[in-house]
Amino acid sequence: MTGLMNVAKEQVENFLFLEAELLDAWQLDEWRQLFLEECRYLVPATNADPYAAPDTTLHLISDDGFHLTERVKRLGKRTAHAEFPHSRTLRMISNVRIHSREETQLKVVSRFVTYRARDGQTDSYFGRHEYILVMREGDLRIAEKRSILALEALRPQGSLSIIV
Repeated sequence: MTGLMNVAKEQVENFLFLEAELLDAWQLDEWRQLFLEECRYLVPATNADPYAAPDTTLHLISDDGFHLTERVKRLGKRTAHAEFPHSRTLRMISNVRIHSREETQLKVVSRFVTYRARDGQTDSYFGRHEYILVMREGDLRIAEKRSILALEALRPQGSLSIIV
């Protein structure tokens, strides 16, 4: 897990752009491979402390590696009625910053906007992603991703069936 001290910002940006591209193309199995097996993916509730523990505070998504794999499998099935047919999405990633650089990990923050079109309606989700990235077998991998929505609330139906 070495080599992170020399990782260029451009390499981090390209990795985050690849993640967005895979999600927009609904290549969820390939997207899942960007994460470590022992990863965390968190989306705190819009009115919660984004850094509170998921076991004590409501989270819209609180997945470990096993649950993230199961989410990917579920979203890929025709029985996932909330996402079949799949929403059309477009993700914009900006303001990528490496907040800290250690020998074993990078802490990276970016801003995002995800547009989702489904059933004649377009939703916008926006906020920031916070990553802990590590190097495995020469490639960047996500150890943790926290997507903090900057919304006051989700739309009235409260749906977050896509991965922001």
